[in-house]
Amino acid sequence: MLRGAQLARRARCTHGSSKRLLSSTRNISRANGTFTGRPTAVGTAVAVTAVAASLMYASQQEVVYADAPNGSGKLSESDSNVQRGTGDDGTLWTLVWGSNRNHVLTPDSAQNESIRGPTNVEWLQSVALRDLVLHNEHAACIDSKGDVYQWGDGFFGDVKSSTKPLLTLREKNIVALQATPSRIFALSASGRIYVLAASLPKQELPVGTPTPSSTPWWGTGWIWGEEEEHDFAEITPSEKLSWNEKFVSISAGNDHLLALTSSGRTFAHPINLNANSHGQVGTRKFDIPDHNNSITQPHARIPLELTPKAIADPYATTTPAIRRVSEVVQQENGRVDDGGIHFSDRLFEIPALKGVQVRQVATGSRSSFVRTSEGRVLGWGANEYGQIGLGGNVTLNLITVPTEVILWRNTPQTMRTMCLNVYAGGDLTFFTVERSDGTGMPYVDVLACGNGQWGGLGNALFSNAQGTPLRAKNVSGLLEYSEKHNNLQPIYPHDISISPTGHVLLTLDTLTRSGPGGGGRDLLVWGANQEYQLGNGKRGSLATPTALESADGQRFMLGKKRAVEVRDLRGRVWKKGVEVEQRAVTGYGNSVVYWKICS
Repeated sequence: MLRGAQLARRARCTHGSSKRLLSSTRNISRANGTFTGRPTAVGTAVAVTAVAASLMYASQQEVVYADAPNGSGKLSESDSNVQRGTGDDGTLWTLVWGSNRNHVLTPDSAQNESIRGPTNVEWLQSVALRDLVLHNEHAACIDSKGDVYQWGDGFFGDVKSSTKPLLTLREKNIVALQATPSRIFALSASGRIYVLAASLPKQELPVGTPTPSSTPWWGTGWIWGEEEEHDFAEITPSEKLSWNEKFVSISAGNDHLLALTSSGRTFAHPINLNANSHGQVGTRKFDIPDHNNSITQPHARIPLELTPKAIADPYATTTPAIRRVSEVVQQENGRVDDGGIHFSDRLFEIPALKGVQVRQVATGSRSSFVRTSEGRVLGWGANEYGQIGLGGNVTLNLITVPTEVILWRNTPQTMRTMCLNVYAGGDLTFFTVERSDGTGMPYVDVLACGNGQWGGLGNALFSNAQGTPLRAKNVSGLLEYSEKHNNLQPIYPHDISISPTGHVLLTLDTLTRSGPGGGGRDLLVWGANQEYQLGNGKRGSLATPTALESADGQRFMLGKKRAVEVRDLRGRVWKKGVEVEQRAVTGYGNSVVYWKICS
């Protein structure tokens, strides 16, 4: 069925007919309080209103809310504002919920139990951040000044002197972070990439060692006040970049890092010897510093070949009774120590992607993706759950060469599909695609593949393997009425955050066309919920995207505003009148909604 022609007919509807269409096609599901129709000529997944110009949904009492919430809920107006992350006086509040087992959510509190619903934390009051990343036992953020802070039980270890976030990298103008089990990677505004240990004891500098900010032979950092107390390293490309070319984006899995330059070149960095266990790096040959001869030969390097395990030992998964002994080249020899941040100091361009103009890089735990300038997607790495998205007929556990992901299956031949964004986390992958046949209004689908054991695929099924990208319900094919264009326009996802433990937070861009009095961007949640990480106060996992509600029954919406003042993590006022917006981030069994500085 050609949906483009149907959308074109609907676009010609008047203001009044849009209201009648909504009332006649509304299909309310009492199970989750959302619309469950599909975007056909009669029924649609579009939950819109021509007056509010934003997504609408029905609660279990079948009450439809508009963009501007009324104070008719259970909470007072001040309590309701707490649930929305802002105070009556304009104070910025960060909301957290889910597991706090390793004090990632509340580093200044002794509480280690799960937080059932969105709760304000005082340590981030009036604070807007540039970025925030959460791992299992540690976390890190960039404050308004561009300095990096780290915290969590896994970070402090046995050091009990302080539990407050600790400043570990300063004066580098950092704009983005990525977290791995053992590292924190930081990207500066100038395009430099730094790495820090995820553990405070491993950041100690040996006595007499020049600080990282100083040159190895002059050691003049103390003159400029740049002496550092924490060890860090800069990762540089193995070959010289072009004039004015710099790194603009980074994405990290468990053991590997991808970096994108301003000219569209893709580089990979091995974090440790397990970096290419599933071919996720995209190349096998590297070279690392020879730390054993660093004094006599300071520039000596060791060639290193990282072979995927399934290729080095193809019989590793067979039963012991029939297992053949293969000659496995042992990489872990006595000369190589991959435990520290100085294991590898270089980024290596992926050979298969040379000459390919890349616009975005994304990584799962053991998989890699790139989106090209033409809107196509290439994926490689681990594929046991179908997380690469190559289809049900591809049963390989790993893909070692970047391979195109087909995102236009089951669509008419005249339909044009272009990928707008790729999101990956753990063993789940999401693609936002725009479809158009050139005759009607385009629409946007959210496609998912991978491990949906806890409902993370969003297709109302609990499936532990999905190789063909399928449409996620309630967030695909959405439209809203535009007063400016006098027709229906597609609703685009603003952001998707995927937890390695299986829950998903999706933000719909229902703010762009909401007009005066618009409430913000709708937040939808689904997936694993054993630690209350979905924020609905329950522990049952959800297999269908569901709009999150605040405690007073109103829609939980992420706002955008001009803050009265923004403070850094030292409590000092950084600037006033700064434009900020709320961002939702998933962690390991927890979630955070924080205020992000708009760039």
